[in-house]
Amino acid sequence: MSERRDPTEREALSALRGDDPARAARAADLLWRMWHRSGNPAVDSTLRQGIEAMQRQEIDKAEAVFTHLIEIAPDFAEGWNKRATVRFLAKDYPGSIADCRETLARNPNHFGALSGQGLCHMALKQYKEAAELFRRALAVHPRLENARENLRAALNEVVRWN
Repeated sequence: MSERRDPTEREALSALRGDDPARAARAADLLWRMWHRSGNPAVDSTLRQGIEAMQRQEIDKAEAVFTHLIEIAPDFAEGWNKRATVRFLAKDYPGSIADCRETLARNPNHFGALSGQGLCHMALKQYKEAAELFRRALAVHPRLENARENLRAALNEVVRWN
């Protein structure tokens, strides 16, 4: 009887770019699960507390929890990504962009951070920067339809303003 193992992050990233849409969707879900695990139960618990606060629309509390998470685990990319999300929701686009950059410094394949940073640049009417980030997100995850739609919108704005 052979032992079944979960795919590695590299294998999951490869599956995102493969021909099988169902396999790509499973790979995306697996990557999110991987990215939410730090390997430290206390850090993972703090991440869950922040996510729960975000789900309850307690934006200030969520930001404080994620800031604490970053202080105790500065190398954990998802802490930065979640604070970027909260800052986006609070319309703190420069703060969100800074946190997306920190996420990407730790996990360059984080298609959520790439797309999220693109949305921040859209909100700031920085359409060329937005388009570049949506392109990068699609290079990692070609089936990310919202990034494809946002890329089209950003490029339309670039053309409109040139």
